Amino acid sequence: MLLLVVCSTSAFYKSKPKILIIGDSISIGYTPFVQKSLADVAIVKHNPGNAQHTGTGLGHIEAWIGDTDWDIIQFNWGLWDLCYRHPDSKEYGNRDKINGTLTYTVEEYTANLDALVRMIKRKSNAKLIFVTTSYVPNEEAGRYTKDAKRYNKAAKGVMKKYGVIVNDIYKVSKEIHNKYGIGVHDVHFTEQGYIKLGEKISGFLIDQMKVLKKQ
Repeated sequence: MLLLVVCSTSAFYKSKPKILIIGDSISIGYTPFVQKSLADVAIVKHNPGNAQHTGTGLGHIEAWIGDTDWDIIQFNWGLWDLCYRHPDSKEYGNRDKINGTLTYTVEEYTANLDALVRMIKRKSNAKLIFVTTSYVPNEEAGRYTKDAKRYNKAAKGVMKKYGVIVNDIYKVSKEIHNKYGIGVHDVHFTEQGYIKLGEKISGFLIDQMKVLKKQ
């Protein structure tokens, strides 16, 4: 009887959907809570390090996906793409939206995302989920609040073109940031904020896993 139980548990583990999360520091912040929340139903991994901007993604996406047969690949870029930086800035990450240079224009961001989706689709048969850029507070040193909405709109256009599912977290991330953000000068969240974001991400992933089971 014990042997049967062990084999059953092993088989269940192997049958768990494999989820790859690709993204910036916001995703790094909530991924541990997603992993904990989904521990019994999925294997959740994050790409090594910070996925930064779409240019970084173009250079590393194939290595991040590797040879694993992922069931779901969730990805996001945006906060780094819309950031202005200047080498003389004393702000963390050399952020400077007054004198700095924009990493990628919305047009360049759109083109890069288009290329990335095509690369992911060539590399993997996984269900794809794009997570929108999270809230940018007005006093953030290197980013404009309005740009997050502009880049999200552009990203949604790309995802619609390729039939990629979108998890739009912008509105809820603003609500969470207002309560659990590090501050009005920072896009990041406290631990409680990442827990709340993790709940949003986990719920969406659970819904998509249910869809996969029916297919």
